[in-house]
Amino acid sequence: MKKFRWQLLIIFLTGIVVGILLLGEQPDAGPNVTTEPVQGGFYTEALVGSLQRLNPLFDFDNPVDRDIDRLIFSRLITFDERGSASADLAAAWGISRDGTVYNFDLKPDVKWHDGEPLTADDVVFTVELLRNGGSYIPADLQEFWAGIKVVKLSQTALQFKLPEPFAPFLDYLSFGILPSHMLSGKSIDEIKDMDFNIQPVGSGPYKFDRLIVDNGQITGLALKASPEYYGKAPFIEQLIFRYYADSAAALQAYQAGQVQGISYISTDVLAAALAEPNLAVYTGRLPELGMVMFNLNNAEVSFFQDANLRRALYSGINRQYIVDKILNGQAILADGPIFPGTWAYYDTTPHIELDVVKAKAMLDEAGFPVNPENTAERLSKDGVLLKFTLVYPDSAQHQLVAEAIAQDWTALGVAVTLEAVPYDVLVMERLANREYQAALVDLNLARYPDPDPYPFWDSIQATGGQNFSQWDHKIASEYLEEARIEVDNGERARLYRNFQVIFSAELPSLPLYYPVYNYGVDRQVQGVRMGPLLDTSDRFATILEWFLVARVPTATPSAP
Repeated sequence: MKKFRWQLLIIFLTGIVVGILLLGEQPDAGPNVTTEPVQGGFYTEALVGSLQRLNPLFDFDNPVDRDIDRLIFSRLITFDERGSASADLAAAWGISRDGTVYNFDLKPDVKWHDGEPLTADDVVFTVELLRNGGSYIPADLQEFWAGIKVVKLSQTALQFKLPEPFAPFLDYLSFGILPSHMLSGKSIDEIKDMDFNIQPVGSGPYKFDRLIVDNGQITGLALKASPEYYGKAPFIEQLIFRYYADSAAALQAYQAGQVQGISYISTDVLAAALAEPNLAVYTGRLPELGMVMFNLNNAEVSFFQDANLRRALYSGINRQYIVDKILNGQAILADGPIFPGTWAYYDTTPHIELDVVKAKAMLDEAGFPVNPENTAERLSKDGVLLKFTLVYPDSAQHQLVAEAIAQDWTALGVAVTLEAVPYDVLVMERLANREYQAALVDLNLARYPDPDPYPFWDSIQATGGQNFSQWDHKIASEYLEEARIEVDNGERARLYRNFQVIFSAELPSLPLYYPVYNYGVDRQVQGVRMGPLLDTSDRFATILEWFLVARVPTATPSAP
C-alpha cells in the first residue's frame, strides 16, 4: 500500500489568487450592544465556473461542483484547517493496535433529504462505486480501494480492513456518501446520465431546491436548509448560486447588487474588490507549493549533489520579490514541504533569507570560484562550468518567475538556460522520465489533508514514483516510512519533525511560496471565517455559523 497516495503534481497555476491577508471586518454592532443570530434570510453567491454534475463521483475536475456538493452531501469524517480529523456522519471510530482495522459507528437516525434512513449500506455502496469508477474516478484511487475490504457490521456500524498499516487512511474517508436506495443497481456509466446529477439528494445541511434557468441555459441553482439534517441547523435558510464566466463578471454582479458573495477573486480584479467598502475579502493559503526541483541523479549536473551548493542557490533567490512583484503579493514564503499551521509542521523550521554575499562565498567553498578569465562564470578546478537548464511550464506567470530566478543566479555567476514546455509534457515526460536538470514546479496537495511527504521524498519513490529529484537519504526515508504506519499522531508529528530537520539541512529541492486564495462576502453576512484551505470548498467549513438576521436578546430582570 505504500505506493498509493493520490496526490498530484501540477505545473499550471490556474489563476493564482491572493492579496493582503485579510480577515474581513464585520460591521460594528455599536458600543455595549450584543446580538445573537437567528434563523432567516438568504445568501446569493457568484460562482466562477459552470455546473457539470452535482455528484461527488464526478466533481474531481470541477471545483465549482465540489463547492455545491460540500453543502449537499455528508462525509464520514471531515478535517479542520490544521488537518485534524473530526466527525461528520461518524459518531465514533477506532483503530486497531496494528493499524489495519478501522471501525466506524454512524450517528443514529440520520436521514437523506427525501426522508429515507442513511445506513452503513450507503457507505459500502459508495465505496463500491469508487472501486469500480471506470474513467470517472482517478485510476490510483480505484486501485487503492481495490485493496480495502469494507464490512457492514450493522445498519449503523461498518469496518474497513487494510492489507497493511497506512496512517493517511482517514484522508480517503472524506468522500461524499451517495444514497444506495436511489442509485443501487446502476453502473457508474448509467449514473452519469441520470437526472440525479442535476437534482441531487444528499444528507448535508442544505438540500437541493431548484435550478435557475434563463433562455434554456442553467445559470444558477438554489439550496434550502434541510429539516432532516442531523447536525446543528444553519442560520441562513436559503443559498442561491449564480454562475459567471470569470471573476470580473462576478464582481460586476456584486456591484450591481445581484449577489452578496464572490467565490473567487482573481488577481486582475483584486484591487477593485478591495476598494469595495462593503465587501470583506477573506484570504486562505492554498494546498499548493511552488518550488525548484533538482535532478540529483543526472551526471551532467552532478554538482547538484552538494547540499552546500544547493543552499547557496537558495540564498541567492529573491523570493520576496517574486511574491511581491510577480505574484502581486498573493503568496506566502515557503520554508519546507509541509504546510505551516498543520499538526505536522515543525514551527522552528529555519527561514533562508536572501544573502547574495553569503551565496557567493558558499559557491566558492563548494569548489566553484569565479573564473578569472571570465568573471561572469564559475569554474571548478576540474574545468566544470556551473551551468544548467531550468525547465518551467509555458505560462506567462511561470515565465516571469523563472526569469527572476535565472537573473538572481546569473548575478552569482551561475549560467542558467531557460526552457519552457507545456505543463503536461513537463510532468508526464520530463519529470516522469527524469529528463531534466532543474525544474520550476508546483505541487498540488489539494483534498488530502494528511501531510504524508513520502511520495515525493522517499528513496523508494526515486524510481518510477514521484520522487522526481531522486533524493536518496536513508534516515529521512526511514522517518517517512515509519510515519506511514504509525497510528499515534503525536509520534507521527515527531517523525515528521525529524524529517523536516533533515530536509532543511539537505534542501533536495528549494521551496519558494504557497499561493493563497481570495474570497469575497458582503459585510452584512456575519459569522464568516476562513482559514488555510485543503480545497476551495473549505470556505464553507463554517457555513453553519453564518447569519444575516440577528436580534438583541431581552435582558433578564435582576432579582430584587
